[in-house]
Amino acid sequence: MLIKHRKASDVLGSEITPKSVFDDRRRFLKTAALAGAGLAASALPSLPAYAARTKLDGVVKSKWSAESLPEDDPINSYEDATSYNNFYEFGTAKGDPKDNAQDFKTSPWEIMVEGACAKPGKISFEDLIKPATLEERIYRFRCVEAWSMVIPWVGISLGDVLKRFEPTSDARYVYFETLLDPEQMPGQRAPVLNWPYKEGLRIDEAMHPLSILAVGMYGEVIPNQNGAPVRLMVPWKYGFKSIKSIVKIKFQKAMPPTSWNEAAAREYGFYSNVNPMVSHPRWSQASERRIGELFKRKTLMFNGYEEEVASLYEGMDLRKWY
Repeated sequence: MLIKHRKASDVLGSEITPKSVFDDRRRFLKTAALAGAGLAASALPSLPAYAARTKLDGVVKSKWSAESLPEDDPINSYEDATSYNNFYEFGTAKGDPKDNAQDFKTSPWEIMVEGACAKPGKISFEDLIKPATLEERIYRFRCVEAWSMVIPWVGISLGDVLKRFEPTSDARYVYFETLLDPEQMPGQRAPVLNWPYKEGLRIDEAMHPLSILAVGMYGEVIPNQNGAPVRLMVPWKYGFKSIKSIVKIKFQKAMPPTSWNEAAAREYGFYSNVNPMVSHPRWSQASERRIGELFKRKTLMFNGYEEEVASLYEGMDLRKWY
């Protein structure tokens, strides 16, 4: 049987439309449809009962706190960050994850760690949220669709976690995999991508101090629609590298497959470093629209983290290794 996977070129309007316009259009269409059906106002469907917010204890400020941000980089609101999301496991429209992920069960949760390491094993969500390890890091989040946000993530150094498993000299890359559960994740019932979602980093990228496993945002447990309970955050790369709901990490010698590179290699390279000089085949990446702002702003090299990470790519042609 042949299964046709949705190509990256099959972009929905909601994927490239500013949030304010997209939300207004969705509300208009929903209201018009109900009015056309002759439904009374009392019959309008209620919004989903979104999951309760849970505060994280023992979170400390990091060097990447609010004080490190330029004045023109204000933090986005919680509402912006939790209602305008890419999480194809719960739908391809920006509002789908919030609407469809509320019953997603994230406890108990374990991540299997295997491959080229001396101590393969598992790590639980509870292991990751011990107060002594949690830091708030306010990072820019940049999507290849030319929109961005500034979000106060809470997480733990990815490198510190990986060292626990003692990677060997063969561990040149780190592979990540998302939960595969079509019953809970309705988006996985459609061949949008080759499920489960897969991502990878070079080992030195994974060990870099900026890379974290995020378990929260805004001082609280990370909401389901944002990748609960554990997601990757690599702030100098485009957002699709920040894989969500991780259940597997593997050290390996060969460059691992990644979901968007499999779907459209011409459009999504393995490295995915934010480079405004390399345009997406269908749009420019030279500017971006910060969610909540009217006008576009210039895209920064490595998403503004050039000083910290440029040395990782010395001698590489970043037009070729995009």
